[in-house]
Amino acid sequence: MHQLKGFVLTKVLLFILLAVFTLAIIGCGRTRATEPPAPEVRVTPVVQRDVPVYSEWVATLDGYVNAQIRPQVSGYIIKQNYKEGSLVRKGQVLFEIDPRPFKAALDRAKGDLMQAQAQLGKSTLDVERDTPLAEGKAIAQSQLDNEIQAKLGAQAAVESGRAAVEQAELNLEFTKVTSLVDGIAGIAQVQIGNLVGPNSILTSVSQVDPIKAYFPISDREYLLVQRSNAISGKHTISFFGNSLELTLTDGSIYPKKGKILLADRQVDPNTGTIRIVAAFPNPGNILRPGQYGRVRVETSIKKGALLLPQSAVAQSQGSYQVAVVGSDHKVSMRAVKPGEKVGTMWVIDEGLKPGEQVVVEGLQKLREGTVVTPVPAHLSAEGN
Repeated sequence: MHQLKGFVLTKVLLFILLAVFTLAIIGCGRTRATEPPAPEVRVTPVVQRDVPVYSEWVATLDGYVNAQIRPQVSGYIIKQNYKEGSLVRKGQVLFEIDPRPFKAALDRAKGDLMQAQAQLGKSTLDVERDTPLAEGKAIAQSQLDNEIQAKLGAQAAVESGRAAVEQAELNLEFTKVTSLVDGIAGIAQVQIGNLVGPNSILTSVSQVDPIKAYFPISDREYLLVQRSNAISGKHTISFFGNSLELTLTDGSIYPKKGKILLADRQVDPNTGTIRIVAAFPNPGNILRPGQYGRVRVETSIKKGALLLPQSAVAQSQGSYQVAVVGSDHKVSMRAVKPGEKVGTMWVIDEGLKPGEQVVVEGLQKLREGTVVTPVPAHLSAEGN
């Protein structure tokens, strides 16, 4: 009886052990079957090449020449001969002042001149008649002397009369107020019937083709440019790139390139900047004085720069890091020091080596030591 019980107990134990072993094998199989694969990440190699370095500044546009139109005589405006905001030519009549008072002044000056000329003629006849008489002692020498002085006074009166006529003619001509330059005429500051004078501003005309762009650069940037120019033998301010690019307020790039004209005579002590003057062609007068934009120019060439897409660099509280995928497919989070941005790329000054594989998207989901499956990323054109 005891042997039978022992045999049954032994079979039960063996059955339990077999069941436990079977469940363990099944559990291991399920664990291996449900283990997730390594996540795919898009990577790109660190590129090394020479890249141009650009600088940008905010620019204010202004007319190449800005002329304030003022009358040179006083009078009443009787006519406006131009359309506000239109293109006018040098010498074109913009306003007319009532010419009648100036016509009367011219006639009076001409009359005074004729009187002076008549007096000169009489004095000349007196001198010619009395000169031989004085030589023959027929008249006193003092009488001839007085007549000679009267002739000189008449000659002076004639010259004065001629000057008065010329001035009157100029004043009459000045009643037609003309443009001083070719350009765009502004809104009139006066109306028909207004009394104006030399201190009155009638309107302004700006030459806008080409148009000027003013932008400030720092004293340090100016010194760097001037030292570079001195080495190359240039005597005018010039950046590494000879042409300027203008970005308008809507984000579009102006199709015409500009050039630098000059630097201001002094550094502004309040801002530590010096103003640079550039000019852009402006066919069609698209650009107008008072507009803002950003000028961009190539300032240097960086040799052997390491480049990454900007999307590959994560920024947090002033620090920058990238996710580098090693040959073992493990992620290494590495701190880097970025430099200038070149189009969609970022120059990396410290922290990377050429050819290393860097994750370009999804950095926030990665951790140090994560095993991944790298997939080459297809990036768009890098641009400049």
